[in-house]
Amino acid sequence: MFGDHNSVQTKSFTTDEVYGVTRDVPLNYVTRKKVDDSFVSTLTRDKHVVIFGSSKQGKTCLRKHCLKDDDYILVQCSNKWNIQELHSNILKRAGFQVVQSEKKTIEGTNKINAGLKAGFMGISAELGGEKGSTETSEVEVHDLELDPGDVNDIIAALKAANFQKFIVLEDFHYLPVSTQIDFSVALKAFHEASKVCFIIIGVWLDNDRLIVYNGDLTGRVVSVDADTWTEEELGSVISWAQKCSTLLLIQRLQRVSLSFLSSVSTLFKRVAA
Repeated sequence: MFGDHNSVQTKSFTTDEVYGVTRDVPLNYVTRKKVDDSFVSTLTRDKHVVIFGSSKQGKTCLRKHCLKDDDYILVQCSNKWNIQELHSNILKRAGFQVVQSEKKTIEGTNKINAGLKAGFMGISAELGGEKGSTETSEVEVHDLELDPGDVNDIIAALKAANFQKFIVLEDFHYLPVSTQIDFSVALKAFHEASKVCFIIIGVWLDNDRLIVYNGDLTGRVVSVDADTWTEEELGSVISWAQKCSTLLLIQRLQRVSLSFLSSVSTLFKRVAA
């Protein structure tokens, strides 16, 4: 379980830190064997991971709890994106500066120019000076003209940047269904032609949604069901919350008591004067 139960007696918490929806991992977060352990073990298998389940089941908290911030880049999906816009946003989060080109793809859409600055992702440029001294340059070392709808171009760009982090697609269910289907096709190429692994987080209940969209993802995608709870795990959440509730009540009573004693003390001083 996240946090030390014994520490509840010595630390002060706010209600927002224990209850409701928080931006950080809540204090009553419980590590679940079939969820947390499954997720962590999957990360070493060079496969894409899909974390799914109903709302407010800890999908995002699972990612935050098990991964360090520098382990991944985060792409927050939009309900207005097509596959080109999704790919472009992946490149942006990976450190590229993406600018629309005047040239057209075969489909008639605009190509993009993706430039990666020197000094980003471990790439640096040596400028004038004594031997052995280096400075970070703002000169672009990569200037790629890409078709944002072509997964091969996106893979080539990430390889050129020596990109090695996980890519988290948060709220994948927000994407239009057509974009979800297109990206499910692209996922196979990412698996076959690169080392890039995606962590896809979405609100749905079917275990193999992406495989339904693209049957070739079978064996290339592992799903983690965030709705899986044992009675013991649910009991731990409730127990932790109850202890925090008791502490919060005691703290409030102490504050009221101190305030009352302070008022009485002030009154006695005035009477004595």
